[in-house]
Amino acid sequence: SLAALGGFWLVSTNVGQATAHWRDRVRIIVYLKREPPAADVHALMERVQAMPDVGAVRYVSKAEALGTLKQVLGKDASVAEQLPANPLPASLEVTPTAAGATPDAARALIATLAALPEADEVGGGIDWIERLARGQRLLDVIGLGVGAVLALAAILTVTTATTLVLHARREELEIMRLVGAPELVVRAPLLLQGMLQGLVGAVMAIWVLIVLYTIAGPRLEPLVSQTLGLERLTFLRPQTVVVLMFAGTMLGGFGGWLARGRAER
Repeated sequence: SLAALGGFWLVSTNVGQATAHWRDRVRIIVYLKREPPAADVHALMERVQAMPDVGAVRYVSKAEALGTLKQVLGKDASVAEQLPANPLPASLEVTPTAAGATPDAARALIATLAALPEADEVGGGIDWIERLARGQRLLDVIGLGVGAVLALAAILTVTTATTLVLHARREELEIMRLVGAPELVVRAPLLLQGMLQGLVGAVMAIWVLIVLYTIAGPRLEPLVSQTLGLERLTFLRPQTVVVLMFAGTMLGGFGGWLARGRAER
């Protein structure tokens, strides 16, 4: 159960990094009515840069836009050269800040950019941002559900194992009570045993994840690069490993504490 939980955290970590990676690549394009004189470009960029949630602004001239089109066309670039005039508009490529890369903030920014006197049309960004936001919310909900189910499975596993030990040591525990041992003294070994089982299970789960990551990681990286845009898979952060070990210990202790009640019924 802990290995499955750690595996889900591993997947969630890399998907979260992919989401952040694609959010950083969100661009809003402001197509201009006409190409401004060189003297006015800087002032226009400063006005846009001063808007809320704008991280960076880049001016794309008509000539640069045509050059980019030729690169995209590749061998068919001669088609663009046969045009009597450059039909592509000049534009501003706006990169929103992290706060501006949310659906609501992006809509507000697009509305502000569309109100510019020089703007003819504003496009890009919002659909992709909304998909990212929906995907992240879905991942969070799935994470809560999977975490709860796997935590319950871990508790039941430890509880069952400790209950079996209790049945084997029933006479010993009864003798401890007969001689007046406090209930805490009777319960403490069960709690410690459950915590130890949980800790050992967490350590084994981490080693399983390390082995799987070492073996499968390099083989999956080409697919991950094509689908998620990540150069390489990332293993769990040290803080997450510590949390997994702590969670295993606490869940094991809770399972050991519950085992006594099951054994007495």
